[in-house]
Amino acid sequence: MTFTFFALALLAAFLAWANGSNDVSKGVATLVGSGVSNERTAVLWGTGWTVVGALLAAFATQGLVATFSGEGFLARPIAGPGFLASVALGAAAWVLFASKTGLPVSTTHAITGALAGAAIVAQGAGTLHWGFLARKAILPLALSPIASIALLYAIFPLLRRGLARVDAYCVCFERRAAILPAGAKAFAIVIEQKTVVAAEEDCAASTAVAGRLNVLDGIHWLSSAATSFARGLNDTPKIVALGVLASAGLGTSSAPLYGAIALAMGAGSLIGGFRVTETLARRVTRMSPTEGFSANLVTTLLVGAASLAALPVSTTHVSSSAIIGIGLHRDARTIDWRTVREMLLAWMVTLPVAALVGAGAYAFLGGK
Repeated sequence: MTFTFFALALLAAFLAWANGSNDVSKGVATLVGSGVSNERTAVLWGTGWTVVGALLAAFATQGLVATFSGEGFLARPIAGPGFLASVALGAAAWVLFASKTGLPVSTTHAITGALAGAAIVAQGAGTLHWGFLARKAILPLALSPIASIALLYAIFPLLRRGLARVDAYCVCFERRAAILPAGAKAFAIVIEQKTVVAAEEDCAASTAVAGRLNVLDGIHWLSSAATSFARGLNDTPKIVALGVLASAGLGTSSAPLYGAIALAMGAGSLIGGFRVTETLARRVTRMSPTEGFSANLVTTLLVGAASLAALPVSTTHVSSSAIIGIGLHRDARTIDWRTVREMLLAWMVTLPVAALVGAGAYAFLGGK
């Protein structure tokens, strides 16, 4: 039985890996698409903040753990680790396939579908609480793209005016040095170092500037960090929910499980997070730094609020819709509608495909 619980914990970690490979893009794609960063640096940045959010999820999002362990979805609890293992397999298989093909999909959707599929095989369709499923999962997932585009339309005009002023400034790192006479131990000695905020043209003209960062780019990096943090905060408890039985069976607390999920999510991000990042950064629509920052801000606000309210919204749907909203707001002709159609199709088939894999896995594993 110990081996069974250990295998369940590994499956939860495998799902976290798959999640990282698909979802790290949601916080960093705008950095890449707007030219603020290259892919490698952006993915590394997003991974770090995702891991931080994943670790802090242990203290902030217990409501989502209860939701995705099957509580409320099922007429009665399903004994044995086979059920949760089937859910993990069903979700991970689809998310990993989507990551390999560069399609951004929802881990939340995949877990929900796999949970429903395995539960139908275990207890029958009539015992699944469809109203709870619709209220706690399907409705938030359906409304979040609409909310994302609507919020972007509401705040972007205000942000554009404010950020136009910010874009004219940079943070300069000044270093002033005194030149020593020939024969001295050093030709120059630093006598002053300071950081100042100045106009771009002043930074460019000063010979004392050792480095500089555009203010708008700086807050774009911060918004990316916030989005990645919110994603880790929202997704981790959904995956932890599939491993809580393993923790109990192995006689450990849930704290090590949160740590393992966070590390697996980070590893998946670093190794497999580039294909989906490429899709969202370059294949949907072009974007400026102002537009990229606005999309990140919308994602952070919606996903962060959903995490605190224990609503399982999809970071994928929110962030992808915000990027689509950028193109719609500027000019719908700048959107690559073929890519958008592929994304929408992937979103539509996530629930049934994950349900079929979860159902098949439970039929094979049963109550083992």
